[in-house]
Amino acid sequence: MSAPTTVPPPDPDAAPKEHRRVLTGTLFRTPSSPVTFTEEALPPKPEPVRRPAKVARMLALAHHIQNAIDRGVVADRAAVARKLGFTRARITQLLDLLLLAPDIQARVLELEAIDGVEPMSERALRAVAHAGAWDAQRLRYPAPR
Repeated sequence: MSAPTTVPPPDPDAAPKEHRRVLTGTLFRTPSSPVTFTEEALPPKPEPVRRPAKVARMLALAHHIQNAIDRGVVADRAAVARKLGFTRARITQLLDLLLLAPDIQARVLELEAIDGVEPMSERALRAVAHAGAWDAQRLRYPAPR
């Protein structure tokens, strides 16, 4: 067997002068697959888009529905379902959010979705509501971020 041969790395000074370029000034890398540079600075990232979280909107809707039932605007949950085009089961799911402890409801109403990322799902919140007593709900509700 012959000994492996090693090839020395190319010497950058050995390249012809016409193949060399010297870049001066400030260059900015553009975020893309092939690496490219530009002399213009990239625009600053836009502020994150904030909006009320979907669970906060659903809880607010549940309060609105229950208020309409209490005032006699609609007869019952079935009438609400017919008017809104929901199933009775969906109305029940929404109104189950009203079983949450008042302090949890206040925290849920403050939740925001940032750049479209929801902080929690409605299904997870309903699981908290079905935990039973308010103390048990507080144990199951995730800690604020």
